[in-house]
Amino acid sequence: MAERINTGEYLGGKLLVAMPGMRDPRFSQSVVYICAHNKDGAMGLVINRVIDSITFPELLEQLGIARPAPTIEDIQVHFGGPVESSRGFVLHSTDFSNEATLHVDPGVSVTATVDILEQIALGEGPKSRILALGYAGWRSGQLESEILANGWLHVDADADLLFDVDCEDKWEQAFSKLGFAPELLSGEAGHA
Repeated sequence: MAERINTGEYLGGKLLVAMPGMRDPRFSQSVVYICAHNKDGAMGLVINRVIDSITFPELLEQLGIARPAPTIEDIQVHFGGPVESSRGFVLHSTDFSNEATLHVDPGVSVTATVDILEQIALGEGPKSRILALGYAGWRSGQLESEILANGWLHVDADADLLFDVDCEDKWEQAFSKLGFAPELLSGEAGHA
């Protein structure tokens, strides 16, 4: 029987920051916003990886959504994680809400319904947002085990880091919130 590791702390509303030695290439130098975390597992969205193979207008076209707002051309589609990669999520500020919106933290929500995309296509919807395809998921105890194995650090999220910092700078900015540079860390877990 596998032993369940319990750190006693749930990380919903926090950022996971991949350690420099992260071996899984899907998460190397990733920053993941944790949308939900409880005894049953965790779900999050990678916030610093853009998918180059599809644009937001192309996604709208695939979904049959009209796109009258010219400002949507610069909206990026992110790799949210390897699970259900055709499913869309919008991580956003709380100035948009519907019955399916999950309010994760004061100021941050996530919505996975098509009506938020319709609002964004009209140039409306939430002021701050990250559109992601797929998500990162962990079964019960898995995330805690990965943290203890030196795979991740966690840090408080803030709106600037989530929505305003360029994708290519988010990993290092997340480390700076921790007070040190990633090159100062070893990729090996220590044992006393």
